[in-house]
Parts: sequence; C-alpha cells; structure tokens
Amino acid sequence: MELSAAYERVVAEIDALLPAGAVVVDAHTHLGHDEDGQSLDPADLIAFLDQVGPTARACTFPLHDPERAPAYRVPNDRVLRWAQESGGRLYPYCRLDPAEDPVVEAERCLALGARGIKLHPRAQAFGFGDPAADSIWRVADEAKVPILIHAGRGMPRMDSLADLALRYPDVVLVLAHAAIADQGMFASRLRDHPNVVYDTSTFSVFDQLELFARVPAERIVFASDVPYGRPIGALHAALRMAEYAGLDDQERTLLIGGTMTNILEGRPLTDPSPPRVPEIRPISGRLARVNGYVMMSFAAALSSGPPPSFDRGLQFIALARAACRDPDPGVAGPAMERIDGLLSAAEQLLTGDREQTRAALGLVMAAGVIAATEPLAVTQP
Repeated sequence: MELSAAYERVVAEIDALLPAGAVVVDAHTHLGHDEDGQSLDPADLIAFLDQVGPTARACTFPLHDPERAPAYRVPNDRVLRWAQESGGRLYPYCRLDPAEDPVVEAERCLALGARGIKLHPRAQAFGFGDPAADSIWRVADEAKVPILIHAGRGMPRMDSLADLALRYPDVVLVLAHAAIADQGMFASRLRDHPNVVYDTSTFSVFDQLELFARVPAERIVFASDVPYGRPIGALHAALRMAEYAGLDDQERTLLIGGTMTNILEGRPLTDPSPPRVPEIRPISGRLARVNGYVMMSFAAALSSGPPPSFDRGLQFIALARAACRDPDPGVAGPAMERIDGLLSAAEQLLTGDREQTRAALGLVMAAGVIAATEPLAVTQP
C-alpha cells in the first residue's frame, strides 16, 4: 500500500482544520545520530516538514550523539551548519551537558546563531538542584533564549525543575512530551509562571487532552519529536485537540507555530486564558474500548525494546478492529468505520520496511486520536 494513500484521510483532515495562512513550527525535532540507533539528516527533516507544507519550520537540536564529547561541540556545530543551509526552515538549539563546561559551550553556540538550549536530564544524568543547571538558566536569561527540557518517560520527580523555573520567571521554559513525567505538579506549581509552555510530543492522546484541561491553550505548542514521531501525524493530533477544545483560528495558529515564533523572536507570549477542556468530559464507551487497545499496542511495542518491536502490537490492533466491527455502534459508527480503515492500513504497513513501520505507527496514533476526540465539540462548564 502506498503511504500517500494510507494518509489521504489524515491529510484531508489537516487541510480542513489548518487555519489559512498559518505557519507551522515544530517545537521539538532532532538531527544527527543517537546511541539508540535512531538518526535523521537535514534533508529528511526538511522532507518531513514538506509533508506538512512548504513553509513549515522546526526547532532542532542534536540527538544523544556518540560523538558528543567534549561538551556536545561536534554535534552542535553540525546542527548550526545544517540550520544555516536550510533557507530559514530550521532554528538551531545547542544541546548541553551540565558536567562539561555548559556555560562555555552555550555562549559559543549562541554567538554562532543558536536560538535556544536543549537539556536532557535522563541522558546526561543530572539534577536541577545542581549549580551547573542554575548557571545555564543565567545564560538563557541574559541571552533571552528558551530552554527545552526532556520531561517525558524515565524521569524521577521533577520538583527541583519547578523550583528553578520559579527563580527565573523571565526564562522561557519548554516542557517536552506534555510534561508527562510530572504533569500535574507542573500544571499546579507553575500555573502563574509567565513563560512556561508545554510541547505536545507524546504518544498518549489522553496526556495531550489533559494538557488542554490543565493549562491555557496559549501555553501549548505543537511538536513531533522526529525521528521518534512524525510531524504530519503530530500535527493531525494537535489540530484534532484544538477542534475538540473549541479553539478558534487565531488560537490554533498560536498552537501550531505562532507561540513558538513569538518565543524565537523574543516577543511576549499571548495573555493566557482559562483551560479550554473540562476536567470531567463525556466519552463513548465503544470508542474507549478502541483507544484502550490502541494504547496496549504501543505498550507492547515499547516494552519489547530497545529497539521496540512494533509487530508485537498487532494482536492489540486486531482487538481494536474487532471493537470497530460492532453491529450496533450508535453515534460512534462513522468514527469507528474511519478508525478501522486506518488500522487496516497500519496492519499492512507494519510488515514493511522501517519507514513503512513508522508510517503505520502514525496511522495507529491517528486512530487513537480520533477515538479520543469524538465528538469533536465538548460542552464547556
């Protein structure tokens, strides 16, 4: 099956939900090589952005590169060069290791055109109570650049990061992966912080939905985490969430790129509004069954790695499709028919090459997003 055919309905929905003239900025992408076997070169990143549109852009930084010593200098220089050659499509961030002269490396990269800082406390094994972390915040404060932090799986409690953020209210902090490592704590403790935003790059649609119930829509930014995700699938999810939450065109424009553009250009963030999704919201039991099996398929794949074995999720995709065959689907019928089509295509693609497998995951993700966001309009309390 052609990937374009499999994604036809997803792309059509993106086109319908995308505000006219909006510029898409992916807040979280990687380049280079990672010790886990993942890799991405700038031509492939631009190609993924082109699937979204010819003006789509991305913030990008090095992976956990085997050649990172000393101080991420080599991979940082590569990303800076690739961004210069991208015709304005890529905004380079420098990645830092707090144990290896982070201030010197940050100042060097910022002087060469870096637009932000990336920190990965799990990969670099550091805590935010470390004096080196405080020194990085001082650099960002002086340079007026954002700091993006891994706040996803594999992290302990992150209260010390909230403490640090509160000491530097003028530093823009981008909490990656919907801050799932401590989402409730961040949403509560940083509620009044003027410059904290959350990126959407996480595989659980419910984590993303809960962001819209806990934090202002003006503090959420679209992100894909490519090469681990794909921009087109992540954009579909973000736009479905936006429609579900009742965001207007101006608010959607901020979500998918406007807020990140303001951050990168040093402009103030838009004033926040109350969270747009109710804390308690109705669901379809039939679609909840589908989404449960979709999540099980991801869990089965991820628990088999690294690297993950995505064919282990096939048994749960089959169960999700069985749930879609309900002869009495009620109002969920059209959504279940569409979901079954996506999952059928995913089953075929999962037996293909690596890129087909990644495309299949995107289709499974889209199926889960649709299941979780029907009906699209929720009733505000």
